[in-house]
Amino acid sequence: MIKKVLFFLVINLTIAGCASSPDVPVEIRKEQIGEALLQWPYRSWDLQFPHGIAIDKEDNLYVADTNNHRICKFDKNGNFIMKFGGMGSETGRFKFPYGVGVDSYGNIYVADTNNCHIQKFDKEGNFLLKWGRFGFQAGEFDRPQGIYVDKDDAVYVVDTHNHRLQKFTSSGEFIMQIGSAGSGDGQLRLPSVIDLDSSGNIYVVDTGNNRIQRFTSDGHYFHKWGDKRGSETGEFNQPQGICLNSANDVYVVDTFNHRIQKFGALGNFILQFGHFGSQNGEFNQPTGIIIDSEENVCVVDTYNHRIQKFTSSGSFIRSIY
Repeated sequence: MIKKVLFFLVINLTIAGCASSPDVPVEIRKEQIGEALLQWPYRSWDLQFPHGIAIDKEDNLYVADTNNHRICKFDKNGNFIMKFGGMGSETGRFKFPYGVGVDSYGNIYVADTNNCHIQKFDKEGNFLLKWGRFGFQAGEFDRPQGIYVDKDDAVYVVDTHNHRLQKFTSSGEFIMQIGSAGSGDGQLRLPSVIDLDSSGNIYVVDTGNNRIQRFTSDGHYFHKWGDKRGSETGEFNQPQGICLNSANDVYVVDTFNHRIQKFGALGNFILQFGHFGSQNGEFNQPTGIIIDSEENVCVVDTYNHRIQKFTSSGSFIRSIY
């Protein structure tokens, strides 16, 4: 009976969009409901369609547990530490959060996607501040997804449905905008996440254009690769995750090809791993990715409701549910 109730709740999930903004659809099919949802006894930290992931100085992982409307924290071995949030639009609660970031003090920033704002918490999950609302002006958002905090604690927000990036101070003061709607060089279509290299260059997952674009630290277009929907090496099908290692190699989550591709800083292909499935080392529409201090790669395996950890060359280490 409990399994049936859980299944009923998941199948009937709908995502309410921001004020005056269309809903964000989530397609959920029976075969995509992973064992993490159906197992009993049900654990309080089980994930439902997680997306974003971040890491702190101690290699603790912070996961945007999107369809549970919360953030979950795990240690580097996958042990559950804490959670905070819950469904709602009031302070400290979320509507389908997609992105999470951590600053040098351990403060946690959440892209509260369907509430169209950013919320900031201390390391214990206590609310500190929020900024933004639905709109198209500087400091306003339309379903932001990715969030990234740089070494100076500046906060980059991927303003997905406004087809741009916005950069802020840690207190939410607007600094600059990068990108505009389109498919030309330097233009974006439904971008999802970003990462920065050691020189501050910005790598953008330009999801709707099936490519990666690289910008200078002051927002000028520099380079791209991909730019074609496909399944061959170096091609993408709606990529939704990116992370750079200490050598500035670029790992891209090729979401609808159910794989990870690794490139050099200018897009030269190095390796790939993963394919569709639910076993260890397999993926079902993965999204987020992060690299720990030992160069291990943690992938948000979204439709399998888990995190998978790999070596830098793609050898499976463990799963986190």
